[in-house]
Amino acid sequence: MKDTIFYWLPNCTTCQKAKRRLERHKVLVTQFRDLKEEPLIREEVENLAKMLGGAGELFSRRAVKYRELKLNERKLSEEEMIDLMAAEYTFLKRPILVINGKATAGYFEKFFDMFLNENYYNK
Repeated sequence: MKDTIFYWLPNCTTCQKAKRRLERHKVLVTQFRDLKEEPLIREEVENLAKMLGGAGELFSRRAVKYRELKLNERKLSEEEMIDLMAAEYTFLKRPILVINGKATAGYFEKFFDMFLNENYYNK
């Protein structure tokens, strides 16, 4: 069985779409993790960022706080992004799907399906 972890916010419509897609494709999720109820610790954020190829791949620039704090007006370092994501779940791109140590963040149907094909269905 594949270890499949789905990090999400149950009230997020994008996360709900991704969950429905997983259900339609009969993907067995071994763990659902509500990012608001069970926030990630710094080490978890660092590990996810490494899986994705860097903090920038996990960091959400769509968060309201991103603009409120005027973070869009400057370049953030990897460390700053990790600090922000560890402190506040809204800075995490979501949903995050991890299958056997490989991850994808965000939900775009085409890329989500490609990730599933390469990491879930591929024997």
